[in-house]
Amino acid sequence: MRLMPSAVATAVVAGLLATSGSAFADTVNLRVIETTDIHTNVMDYDYYKNKPSQKIGLVRAATVVKQARDEAKNALLVDNGDLLQGSPMGDYMASKGIKPGEVHPVYKAMNLLDYEVGNIGNHEFNYGLAFLKESINDANFPYINANVFDAETGEHYFDPYLIKEYQLKDEDGDSHTIKVGYIGFVPPQIMTWDKANLEGKVIAKDIKQTAEKLVPEMKAKGADVVVAIPHSGVSQAPYKAMAEDSVYYLSEVDGIDAIAFGHSHAVFPSDDFANIPGADIEKGTINGVASVMAGRWGSHVGVIDLNLEQVDGQWQVVDSEAHARPIFDRASGKALVDADKALLKAVEKDHNATREFVNQPIGQANDVMYSYLALLQDDPTVQIVNLAQQDYVERMIQGDPDLAELPVLSAAAPFKAGGRKNDPSNFTEVEAGQLTFRNAADLYLYPNTLVALKVSGDELTQWLECSAGQFNQIDPNAKQPQTLVNWDGFRTYNFDVIDGVEYQIDITQPARYDGDCNEVNPDASRIVNLTYQGKPVAPEQTFLVATNNYRAYSAKFPGTGSDHIAFAAPDENRTVVANYINRVSDEKGQVTVSADNNWSIAPIKGDAIVHFETSPSEKAAQFIEQKGRWAMTKAGKDDVGFAVYRVNLSQPRQ
Repeated sequence: MRLMPSAVATAVVAGLLATSGSAFADTVNLRVIETTDIHTNVMDYDYYKNKPSQKIGLVRAATVVKQARDEAKNALLVDNGDLLQGSPMGDYMASKGIKPGEVHPVYKAMNLLDYEVGNIGNHEFNYGLAFLKESINDANFPYINANVFDAETGEHYFDPYLIKEYQLKDEDGDSHTIKVGYIGFVPPQIMTWDKANLEGKVIAKDIKQTAEKLVPEMKAKGADVVVAIPHSGVSQAPYKAMAEDSVYYLSEVDGIDAIAFGHSHAVFPSDDFANIPGADIEKGTINGVASVMAGRWGSHVGVIDLNLEQVDGQWQVVDSEAHARPIFDRASGKALVDADKALLKAVEKDHNATREFVNQPIGQANDVMYSYLALLQDDPTVQIVNLAQQDYVERMIQGDPDLAELPVLSAAAPFKAGGRKNDPSNFTEVEAGQLTFRNAADLYLYPNTLVALKVSGDELTQWLECSAGQFNQIDPNAKQPQTLVNWDGFRTYNFDVIDGVEYQIDITQPARYDGDCNEVNPDASRIVNLTYQGKPVAPEQTFLVATNNYRAYSAKFPGTGSDHIAFAAPDENRTVVANYINRVSDEKGQVTVSADNNWSIAPIKGDAIVHFETSPSEKAAQFIEQKGRWAMTKAGKDDVGFAVYRVNLSQPRQ
């Protein structure tokens, strides 16, 4: 913590003080600063594109952290989690392993920033509990999590909360003893997402119920201020136990004064959350509780300002506000800060080692693999993943009396297709020619493991129906432009393309399922002409579908869940992709990566004006001209910076 008087600090808190109506000496202003979802993006470097980036990196976010800290007399820095996985630097560390005494590069950087506490994110469990423990033990700040418990003893697996005593200065410079409590949470879904790493070792409990039990305990132990640090997003749905996104419910828990959250890779406060009941976007509160979410990969830093006064001898938060500060200005296309030189030096060796790691050659490709059209037509970046997964399962089941005769399909989704419509540069770009592990990591971002599911023809159809929720319903007769992709209600990583069958999607029909695979239109049907080897898929047919552990164990999509598991492989999907490229390149000289167009949007009769958003780059424009299956005309740019194309869906190009 830093206690530093500043003229700027007086200006920053002036609005808060004006509303408090108290004398300066009775008022303490406390700033809580948050980083979240760094995902080992310590450097301002895009390892997939092999070039620097001004839009990401803890090294740049650190500069914003220091600026925010210098503006305030009393400032505390916290991290929300998801540190150890998510970029090639994380892959590099997981691949080589971490030894006792070795410091993970994320902590080489973070240990220079004077953090008060860190929270455990769901991706911290991706490499197992031993890797997690050996990594975080070199942080020079404590870790907390309240809703993960030892499966054997029933005790908290981590310290559930932390109460720290500070000498905070009021506006006259006088010190006051104030105790700040921190409590952290992770989605209970870790037990599904990382089943292989966690089953039998830990259990996870509901976030809200855990908070309702522990926050009063924290207050009883003297916490004047309670800061919740949930690695969890915001949902408008009515509360249900074990909810993944529980921030809204936490805002209703008595005693929580501020929420520094994450997980969703979004920015709060922002207009994206204007429809959340009780959210004050201008002030940065949810149900009156100051709340902030600072994007992902170091794109933003969260800032919460709390105005404390003594009421009946107890310090209380009487006013608050929050905002997220970016490191890059999209409107001007310019960086707002430079990278912190001390952090750059701290991770220089790890950065260079990561670049060497990802540039290991694995094979050759006959064509480019770009994901610019992945949400509009069959796509090479998804195709290669499905080819590799399908090949792997077919090899695994040879000679198995129960599985060998079953037809093998494969399901994969585009991981980089514009983010959550918040990053026009977030697309997979793999060039033709030599391929490296960097390319494999670009094609498959996550350390998932391969799982094969036994699925009926009916379940297969409904799985595809759920995926088809990616699209808005298009009115063929509407005169006004209609947006094709349902960005707000559907995540692109849930748009599963299933190879091995052929099908079309009729987007003039309503979606049967919403973005969470809840059935909303039971009589609706978008999937048409579903065939296997030229014959209609029968409801009672049985298929093996290769997918990942995240999808397989979620029981979210029809045909998924533990009851459907045929086998769980030990290999990561990304390794499966890399090995497939390597083997086929050795056998045939190169791997053929062109999309086979096994799925398409069913042509729409009429003059509907349909808009599709994608990368604004010239490379994307050339790819669309060469590979686009529909006639497309560039209509301009949207306010985020995506190129907007008008798509003629009346008939495919010849």
